[in-house]
Amino acid sequence: MAHKNIFERLTAVLLGILSVLLFAMPAFAQNSKNELTVGVPVDRCPIFYIDEKTKEITGIGADLMLSAAESAGYTVKFEKITEPTLKEAIDNSEYDVVMPFGSAIESAKGKKIVVSDNFFQTPFTLVTLEKREVPRLNSLKVGMLKSQGGVVQTVMERFPHIEVELYNNIDESVKALRKGEIDALLQNSYVWSYVLQKPAYSDLIVHPSEMFSMDFRAGAPDTEEGRAIINRLNGGISHISDTQIQAVTLDYTSRKLYKYTPSDFCYKYGLVIVLGALLLLAVLVITLQRFYSIRKDHEEKIREIIDHDPLTGVLSKTGFRKRVEELLRENPGTPYFLSYNNIRDFKYINDSLGRIAGDDLLKFWSAKSLENLSDKEAIGRINADRFAVLRMISSDKDMRRDEEVVFEPVQNFFINQGKDNRVQISSGIYVLTPDDFKNIDFDHMLDLARVAEKRVREEHEGDFAFYNPEQWNKGKRVAEIISDLSAAIEKDEIEVYYQPQVNYNTGRITGAEALCRWKHSKLGWIQPSEFITALEEAGLIFELDKIVWEKVCKDLRKWEDIGYHRSVSVNVSRGDIREDRDICEHFNKLIQTYRLTPDQLRIEITESAYVESPELIIEATKKLRSFGFKVEMDDFGSGYSSLHMLKDVPVDCIKLDLHFLTSSGDPEKSHTIVSCIIQMVRMLGLELITEGVETVEQARFLQSMGASIMQGYYFFKPMPLEDFEKTLREYEKD
Repeated sequence: MAHKNIFERLTAVLLGILSVLLFAMPAFAQNSKNELTVGVPVDRCPIFYIDEKTKEITGIGADLMLSAAESAGYTVKFEKITEPTLKEAIDNSEYDVVMPFGSAIESAKGKKIVVSDNFFQTPFTLVTLEKREVPRLNSLKVGMLKSQGGVVQTVMERFPHIEVELYNNIDESVKALRKGEIDALLQNSYVWSYVLQKPAYSDLIVHPSEMFSMDFRAGAPDTEEGRAIINRLNGGISHISDTQIQAVTLDYTSRKLYKYTPSDFCYKYGLVIVLGALLLLAVLVITLQRFYSIRKDHEEKIREIIDHDPLTGVLSKTGFRKRVEELLRENPGTPYFLSYNNIRDFKYINDSLGRIAGDDLLKFWSAKSLENLSDKEAIGRINADRFAVLRMISSDKDMRRDEEVVFEPVQNFFINQGKDNRVQISSGIYVLTPDDFKNIDFDHMLDLARVAEKRVREEHEGDFAFYNPEQWNKGKRVAEIISDLSAAIEKDEIEVYYQPQVNYNTGRITGAEALCRWKHSKLGWIQPSEFITALEEAGLIFELDKIVWEKVCKDLRKWEDIGYHRSVSVNVSRGDIREDRDICEHFNKLIQTYRLTPDQLRIEITESAYVESPELIIEATKKLRSFGFKVEMDDFGSGYSSLHMLKDVPVDCIKLDLHFLTSSGDPEKSHTIVSCIIQMVRMLGLELITEGVETVEQARFLQSMGASIMQGYYFFKPMPLEDFEKTLREYEKD
């Protein structure tokens, strides 16, 4: 009776909370602001500009903001900012947000602002006159637009020796450049791809080095309302994929956005125009061909400049960042490490042997590295003599080979030329963790590799150091497990163990759960928690599970042939169920092949899988049941529980995880929770199997609650096939 009263009180409290939430939701929705006024500059084609046909603001930045806003539940109204700079625009209360900002700065009135997450990286490069030499950075004088107040602040912070002059528009800045008042112009590379199509600017060239890359963010006043808008926008930004960003960028940079004006034609084809109307058609054809050629050349040059190092031919820091992020997304289960490599006393090499010798060394190192890398690996020149490498973790033998074919030749580069100069290299190695694949943060990983390299340099002990040596050893073991799966299947190293399920009232064995065991030829017995996790992350778990399911079906067929109709529960990983794989049809073919009935193969899917991928797995569950299979929700109560989910999940049986009864905590409360769950399962009309039973007290308590089907070490541990069959025979005699 006490348990019943507690259950009734809990139900009443939950219903009360639900009614309050339902009452509050309409009011909350009415108070939410769903329209954003976004202030942007319109003189930065193709980032922001006014479309000639629609007269609306569009561009790369506009499309990305619209996508993020839509995901966040906003509608967007773009407004052309009338203020000279973004810093002044942020003080205008007519705009909810202003963009783009590279970072959080102060407004013109000294007010703090809050900025969103980064939409994408925008590279900034220098443009100079074709035949003019550019001074060194510490004496450079550059021209920029007045509207780029935030960028100017970033430039001054990163390059304090650079002098900046501000101009109202591009034409003014170009005139100043031609007069020699400034040394170069600094602007977004995407804007250059548009601006430099103007024939009058044909004497301008993009300088072959990236100054820096800048974030592209939205900003709002640092108020409660501003922070709420930015936080909501961040949710939308997180839904923008790199593929979408690349598609939008490529779309706008490949459009015919630049339109020739009469002055352009006069500048480039003035003499031809004078010849008369008879040559007009030919002139137009030549003009269009030239236009396409110029645009294509500019696009190729800009991409090459941004992504590759002109000296060594390897990736630049920007290109390396892109490639690392791409590889980690494409290979989430591959163990990787990131190394940061530095030539010690490189300045001494340049000073004593000459800059050409130093450049030759860098090119030699790059070439040797490229020869040894696969298409799933990458190398980039971060700056000067510092290289970063993304490498797959391999065996010690492969690591020694890397040392022999790359590092030793680099170290002996000058010695092999008859010079008494051995190159000293210090390397820091960061081994990637599973979290690095989920939340890819290139700069953070590179910084950790730098920390390890700095330790090598300062302590003068050895040539390399790991930031996380434990992860290195783990990564090597994971790599061995993943690479050896195919061989293990061929050698029949994968074994199926059975753990009996018992009716405590009768003492009879009612079924069993099939569990996988791997006796590795070199590593010995590997724990399931280790190899299953590794194969799930590598996307190979289906290859393993297929073997287990088939072995179980063979055993069921063997028992059926000698007159025993038995059922076995098999585990299905969340990695087995995918949109491009018909798991239900796979099981259906299995039972047809081995002439079994669906009741003999019970399908266990973990509770966590339903929570993480509810729609896909619920649909698969419905289809499995339509074929006649019984589906069990495994590990119920293990920590992912969501009770309201049970009304939508069409399972036949709940497997209750009893581990929280054996853990620390109030045993009386644990018993109360178990009692409530058992009553709930019974009221829902579902079967119940309690797993993890380890003591007679637990078994008797469950029996008193009417939960008689149990599984756990108190009864039987998982056992190989021969022992399981022997146990069945003994119990069937009784």
